Amino acid sequence: MITDIEYNTERPHLIIPDYGRHIQKMVDQAIAEEDTEKRNKQAQSIIAVMGNMNPHLRDVADFQHKLWDQLFIISDFKLDAESPYEKPSREKLKERPEPLEYPQNFPKYRFYGNNIKRMIDVAIGWEDGDMKDGLILTIANHMKKCFLNWNKDTVEDDVIFKHLFELSDGKIDLKDSEDDLRDANKLMKNNKRYSNTSSSSSSHTKKPNHKNTNRGRKRY
Repeated sequence: MITDIEYNTERPHLIIPDYGRHIQKMVDQAIAEEDTEKRNKQAQSIIAVMGNMNPHLRDVADFQHKLWDQLFIISDFKLDAESPYEKPSREKLKERPEPLEYPQNFPKYRFYGNNIKRMIDVAIGWEDGDMKDGLILTIANHMKKCFLNWNKDTVEDDVIFKHLFELSDGKIDLKDSEDDLRDANKLMKNNKRYSNTSSSSSSHTKKPNHKNTNRGRKRY
């Protein structure tokens, strides 16, 4: 009759379950080793076994550092072994990370998005010339497209030029420009093409005939 059966509920808690209970037992044995030289060799052997679980990363320097940190964490910081890296501390592990700073942007015209503002800032930094003029005109056309996507209506070029003037802090002025932006229908042509394609495909889809007929039905 089997009497020495171990259940997980009766076993010690695994600090890092990913490495399994055998690694935990090896670490516990290394902690109990009194000879310093043997304890260091056991620690090296444990690191080698842990690295074999991820063979494609075991020779990477950063991964080796991670393995040593995990070894001390598994030992509950009780293992006294020589490490090629700085030993982690319990306080450092429990230390809360610094809050992540999210960009707080409150644009005046949200329908343009933040990327338009970045593009405008890049255009301002360019030297005057044909390339800068082409970039500014491209930005203005993209602003017009964003405006139409949001408002679903026509918009005059003067409105786009005014917004561009405000977003560039007065550094880009196209109010007296002779260039015209692309027609609204051409800018929204792609969207309409895709929408018409989807609608036409759905309209031409043959609907199943659910009409109930008695033709061909056996009569008893």
